Amino acid sequence: MKTAIIIPARYASSRLPAKPLLRETGKYLIQHVYERACESRVDQVIVATDDWRIFQAVESFGGQVVMTRDDHVSGTDRVAEVAERLDADLIVNLQGDEPMIEPDTLDRLAQLLAGDCDSPMATLAVPIASQELYRDPNCVKVICDRQGRALYFSRSPIPFVRDGEPDFSSGRFLQHLGLYAYRRDFLLKLATLPPEPLEEIERLEQLRVLALGYRIQVGVVPHAHRGVDTPEDYRRFVELFQKRAA
Repeated sequence: MKTAIIIPARYASSRLPAKPLLRETGKYLIQHVYERACESRVDQVIVATDDWRIFQAVESFGGQVVMTRDDHVSGTDRVAEVAERLDADLIVNLQGDEPMIEPDTLDRLAQLLAGDCDSPMATLAVPIASQELYRDPNCVKVICDRQGRALYFSRSPIPFVRDGEPDFSSGRFLQHLGLYAYRRDFLLKLATLPPEPLEEIERLEQLRVLALGYRIQVGVVPHAHRGVDTPEDYRRFVELFQKRAA
């Protein structure tokens, strides 16, 4: 199966303006993400953006980039616009603020979907190890059936422990990672469907898929990759990059 990674990248960010073009490491942030993606075994890596500054930056380091419309409501819609132009079977949606993503993680996700003919979509999760994360509404939780397919995603602590305290060593408490793989035809269909009530209540786009009766295969990986959402996140990334380069 032919697999493409599409990296949606926006210039505007309320918490970290011009995030894709930050370059205290000597490389644009979007370049770090692109290069990590290229280390995976996929067939194609493309940046999708509606901003000429990002477009020119990606071209400057030799990356493949596509200009999209500027009226997309979500990154998924932007990815779908680019996917429509490709002949890939599987599409991986990698956020443009994941400079520490492991190439093996991307390969695991693509293989997960390729190996499950009954699911049109796949994603990843990591075990939760603390009460703080379990209770944090910014940490999206997922519960799965015995076949590893998602039953529900929530910002609430799920599964809720009625009696006693959660046993985090059990592996039943999972944090969802915002990384998705889709069968191309399903992604194009998904982008045309209106939001579902559960999706709007939780503000979780993946709930549209479950509400419509489709399956999402969930793979569990040992650790999370840290994204860059705030100036503090970027500072940590720069420090880590400099240590590794030393």
